[in-house]
Amino acid sequence: MKRKIIVSGTGCSLVDRLYNNVSFSSESFSKYSSKRRGDGGLSPGHLVLMEEFEEFSKKDFHTVLKELTSGNSPDTVNIGGPCIVALIHVAQMLKDEQGTVRFYGCYGNDENGKFLLSALNNKSLDITNYNQIGHLTPSTDVLSDPDYNNGHGERTFINSIGSAWEYMPDYLDDDFFSSDIVVFGGTALVPQIHNHLTELLQKSKSKGCITVVNTVFDFINEKANPANKWPLGKSDDSYKNIDLLITDFDEALRLSGKNNLEDAMLFFIEKETGAVIITNGSENIWMYAGNQLFGDVRVTKLPVSQAVSQDIRSGRFEGDTTGCGDNFVGGVVSSLVWQLQQDKENIDLREACIMGIVSGGFACLYLGGTYFEKYKGEKYAHILPYLEKYREQINE
Repeated sequence: MKRKIIVSGTGCSLVDRLYNNVSFSSESFSKYSSKRRGDGGLSPGHLVLMEEFEEFSKKDFHTVLKELTSGNSPDTVNIGGPCIVALIHVAQMLKDEQGTVRFYGCYGNDENGKFLLSALNNKSLDITNYNQIGHLTPSTDVLSDPDYNNGHGERTFINSIGSAWEYMPDYLDDDFFSSDIVVFGGTALVPQIHNHLTELLQKSKSKGCITVVNTVFDFINEKANPANKWPLGKSDDSYKNIDLLITDFDEALRLSGKNNLEDAMLFFIEKETGAVIITNGSENIWMYAGNQLFGDVRVTKLPVSQAVSQDIRSGRFEGDTTGCGDNFVGGVVSSLVWQLQQDKENIDLREACIMGIVSGGFACLYLGGTYFEKYKGEKYAHILPYLEKYREQINE
């Protein structure tokens, strides 16, 4: 029998309140739009902290929210966060005998916390180490404009870090560092974990873990140093202990301090990052590898799924782009698990990206990042036809 792969992750988990059909070209949105980096205003594709937005707008956030959404209630309330959404997707893709997926994080003693606990109890995710800390559960109000970027859609995020300010590295026990794969996801919204990434990644590697880091827009460092590159932990030594870095276009530029993807990728390569995947919305993804796990993969591009794009344009699905990047990460990690079970000499990074592309694309076809299955394996069954069509697309 093939051994069970253990995946443990820590980072951002929160309640997502999604407001669909908010026009980014409207007068009200323009009024609250960012004028310069880190000023606290709204910007498509980016995140701002609620406290900073209130300082920028000189108004109570919930008053502005009513203006931006015409007083409408959220279209959906969902489990959100770059780490937990990715891990839920991994758990949904795996059969019980293939792997165990564990999340380390926190929620507050409030109604949002009760919602998350109730919703997570219906998932295949192990939340033994999901702890109640403080009173305020992290949350994000997501404004989504499906018509933005020629109909490909985009979101902007207003985040309250809440009790995640108090989540410390000490909460990561020995079992976390005994995992086959550890995922640090969206840690910029869990500041104490983010600030200690250098040491946490070093410890993970010393224990033999495969390390995956997926990023989120780092508003804290964007505001603190808008002209400088974002730090990832205490120093750039973090990168040499990352087996796989997954980041998007904007975040890649800000982490590297470069002005284009070619130079950003070169920065990550020079810092000895094991492998890198850079997503870019509806544009091609970029990938590279140069370590023992993945072997040598020159900088390569892969397109998004045409089948998913066609279904988005058809209007048959009420979806949005929230959680696409998180599900992309989940798809990649799912493939890592499957390939580790096959005892390959090297993990096929292209194959992992294929699963990521299809998983991220499928997330555009429903509202919110987390898909609530009616039965185990339902989501995989929906994704499989897109996976087959995508293989045909890139092999034509």
